[in-house]
Amino acid sequence: MLSQGLKRFYDPTFTVTPEYKDSLPDLQNGPASLINGANVPIQQVGISNFKLPLHIKQRDGKTQLLEVSVDGYVSLDANKKGINMGRIMRTFYRFKDDIFTLDTLENILKAYKKDLNAQEAFLRLNFSFPMLKDSLRSELQGYQYYDVSLEGHIDSYARFNKFMHLNFEYSSACPCSYELAEHAREVRNLAAIPHSQRSVAEITVALKDTFYVEDLVEICREALQTETQVIVKREDEQAFAELNGAFQKFVEDAARLLYQELDSYNSIRDFVVRCAHLESLHSHDAVSRICKGLPNGLR
Repeated sequence: MLSQGLKRFYDPTFTVTPEYKDSLPDLQNGPASLINGANVPIQQVGISNFKLPLHIKQRDGKTQLLEVSVDGYVSLDANKKGINMGRIMRTFYRFKDDIFTLDTLENILKAYKKDLNAQEAFLRLNFSFPMLKDSLRSELQGYQYYDVSLEGHIDSYARFNKFMHLNFEYSSACPCSYELAEHAREVRNLAAIPHSQRSVAEITVALKDTFYVEDLVEICREALQTETQVIVKREDEQAFAELNGAFQKFVEDAARLLYQELDSYNSIRDFVVRCAHLESLHSHDAVSRICKGLPNGLR
């Protein structure tokens, strides 16, 4: 209950002086005696999903202004109560007018370490990246949207590591189902439709050179061949059926095809892939996971 002497009033004219600001309580920078629980380091503490528009650089040098969700974290040493959480966003906003690539993250992470007096810093930008995609035969175009994340980490030795994440949707036609359908047609003169389904490859690559979203999309297109379509007329639908017939794949095939393509790029230091076929035959999904296999690498 409020004291009887307290006023219920907001004064819009009140001005904060330096002396008043210095008098404000600051629990997060208090002594270790204020820590609740074990006095141990925390690997990541910060804020997630703060949003703002950012200029994302394309491979052709142009930029797209996209809504980006940002996750920013730093490490916290033992004997420290907490971090100045607001600095995560305020520091990032100093860079809001920059043109963003993976390498831009390094400058922000260095600022995080300095501004928050941290040993390590982490940053992840999440956005939907549109690319114009041609129809297969009708000469039309539509925007395909890709879920993308750019991620950076600076460790206590000032080593910068950068990663890109991509979700790529494709169609997977089952080779076994195709053969069974053909058997029914040839042996029993019965029409049978092999099953296919929308599928998703979740890809993470660790990078050592300049790399763009378009590069990773093209790798997926080359490996899998059956990306889902945007604008479709009858001639496109027929072409897509032919594509699925030409590039049938089990979930194991999809993972290995992506491995083969990713492993051929010198700019990719490490990678991990998870393929999920959202089965139209079964009430469950078929899943495979594959990694490059480096010691202490991505898993």
